[in-house]
Amino acid sequence: MLFQNPTFLGAVASTLLLSTSFVQGVCLHNHGRNLQAGPGSVPISNFSYIGVTGPLGWAGLNTANVKCSTANVQSPINIEHDVVPLSKTHPQLSIPNVKSAEFENLGSTVEVMINGTTIFEGKTYSLKQYHFHTPAEHLIDAQFYPMEVHFVNIASDGSILVLAAIFELSLTGTNTNLLDPLSAPLLTITEPGSSTTTGPLSFSDITNFFNTVPLFKYTGSLTTPPCTDGVIFLVADTFLPISPKAFLEFKSVLKFNARYVQNAPGEENLIEVAAGQLPK
Repeated sequence: MLFQNPTFLGAVASTLLLSTSFVQGVCLHNHGRNLQAGPGSVPISNFSYIGVTGPLGWAGLNTANVKCSTANVQSPINIEHDVVPLSKTHPQLSIPNVKSAEFENLGSTVEVMINGTTIFEGKTYSLKQYHFHTPAEHLIDAQFYPMEVHFVNIASDGSILVLAAIFELSLTGTNTNLLDPLSAPLLTITEPGSSTTTGPLSFSDITNFFNTVPLFKYTGSLTTPPCTDGVIFLVADTFLPISPKAFLEFKSVLKFNARYVQNAPGEENLIEVAAGQLPK
């Protein structure tokens, strides 16, 4: 696997409409799920990324989602190099290689169910799954990128740690261990609620990546309902490469599944800001 900072090749734009009526990186689909029955073997998310069930309406889908529109610590954010600090320590991530893993389409993302252990700042977390977003949810110095992966970890006390890596398009970089084994099974779970089993998965490259590259650290939230705050994010300051072919494969299944960038941590929730600007 080649880790690099290649030239940015793509662009994505979205328009956000704010209203006073409001109807889950990070996705944490096994913790506080907002799910409904699906046509297949996997329950599907009851939220989306467009229309009244999109991010501006998440709070109205379930009373448990109130923080999506009120909390002042939310994710994703624009990560500025001169504002968001780098972590002083690296996580100790350990993921055993597996002969196969469950690969699911929740409608809001696709996720790989795995087990692992992450030790960070003296606390031990259990790795539950990893999933993808197109485009990437976090911005880096106001630039956006094609895709992002979140490795979701939960400690015994319920605290959450997310290891995030952002992909950049590359004509030369390879991602043999992380993405290539998912290419064929991805095409079998194009429908929400469907699932399949992968072939062998090796995690040596991605564990070495998170254990060694510089990582931004900040406290944010789940990027999906219920938007639980207090989530520790470690976001890699080094991009993972993704080929145009792999990106198009993932995008064709994931569609658009990125929450809009939130206010800086500690600042007022943008939905409340917008609501306060409406005529009385």
